[in-house]
Amino acid sequence: MDKVSASAAEAVADIPDGASLAVGGFGLSGVPEVLIQALHAQGARGLEVVSNNCGVDGRGLGVLLAAGRIARVTGSYVGENKEFARQYLSGELEVELVPQGTLAERLRAGGAGIPAFYTPAGVGTQVANGGLPWRHAADGSVAVMSPAKEIRTFRGRPHVLEHGITTDFALVRAWRGDRHGNLVFRRSAANFNPLAAMAGRITVAEVEELVEPGELSPDDVHVPGVFVQRIVQLTPRQAADKHVEKRTVRA
Repeated sequence: MDKVSASAAEAVADIPDGASLAVGGFGLSGVPEVLIQALHAQGARGLEVVSNNCGVDGRGLGVLLAAGRIARVTGSYVGENKEFARQYLSGELEVELVPQGTLAERLRAGGAGIPAFYTPAGVGTQVANGGLPWRHAADGSVAVMSPAKEIRTFRGRPHVLEHGITTDFALVRAWRGDRHGNLVFRRSAANFNPLAAMAGRITVAEVEELVEPGELSPDDVHVPGVFVQRIVQLTPRQAADKHVEKRTVRA
């Protein structure tokens, strides 16, 4: 039951080339930076990432992106990262854009064992009708487009069929965790982390504070340990290393 790994490097050592990853975070809040850096050092390539966004230049998933390690991204937001835009428009990166709420539910559904669901989000747009450019050719033309999705009407309103997401691995960051893998997230840093943790077949969590089993109140646990296979305890310096994308202060 003790799921604590000796290091971040050990926790990600078996992630192979071409693996699919669900990664928590929103912007740079709640991003598993230490695990991402360990995966960068490990060298896995051709990764298929599911995450709200792909970090920024030099931070978060942007580290793996700049190194050419990511082949495909399923996400909701592509701003704040010039390298992401360059790779996408030049045909080096395949991108599936998903409405943010739909992405959240696809991860939750996959983790809950629900293969698919219907939602009104995206009906009447290219999300449902197909034609979104997933991959460009080197000359800028569209090489791969999104397919049309099944539409059904419920109570007089059309809905689009969306599939649940499961991934080979998940990388998440939690505020507190115990040796059994129970996780607690703090405020906005929760974001996509609980959903990513559910969707991964093997979930690795870096935690800012590691406690012993029984110290977390069951009422406080956001993700039970059944969803988590590996825990990495951060050092105080790693836990305090937090960044924001844009900082605005008074003159």
